[in-house]
Amino acid sequence: MGSDVPRTVVVATGNAHKVAEIQAALDVANLTFVAASELQGGWVGPEEDGETFEANARIKARAAFERFGMPALADDSGLEVDALDGEPGVHSRYYAGPCATDEENNARLLLALRDVPHTERSARFRSTLVLVNEDGSELVATGTCEGAIGFEPRGENGFGYDPLFFPAATPGVTMAELSMVEKNAISHRGAALRELRRLLAGGE
Repeated sequence: MGSDVPRTVVVATGNAHKVAEIQAALDVANLTFVAASELQGGWVGPEEDGETFEANARIKARAAFERFGMPALADDSGLEVDALDGEPGVHSRYYAGPCATDEENNARLLLALRDVPHTERSARFRSTLVLVNEDGSELVATGTCEGAIGFEPRGENGFGYDPLFFPAATPGVTMAELSMVEKNAISHRGAALRELRRLLAGGE
């Protein structure tokens, strides 16, 4: 994907927030991104039954590549809480059930941590990106963001567990209280996207 010819990359998601973050962070001049759900025929994501973030990202990227016949990018990310032995981890999206909302997932997390003191609520967001090129080759990039879980939701920006997560890089402020620019500068997905940008530019 090193050519200067403009290319469209399908993002294997229906999450507009995620596509907006990717477009804002991965500012490669010849790439534009579109959500799979916006393309003709729509998008029903495959079963994400991998045991790691990379496995799930690959499942989604490959499915979108085969479905639309164009370069495809997928992210799998989640929250790892040390006091919960790394949970919810790869189950972050469905932590409170297969149709859970962000609010329900956050409520379950707070319940699971109800007796855990502030000093033991360390956690991290982790992200893995898999990009499948036109020829079927892959680029894989990862990123993490260390922090801690609060005691109640704060902030209106972001999505998922952002209202509960206090990044170590922004003391006293949740991920959901940051602007998109501020979030991309320190987030797990921002770190993964910067790594992917480096790989696209030919970095080793």
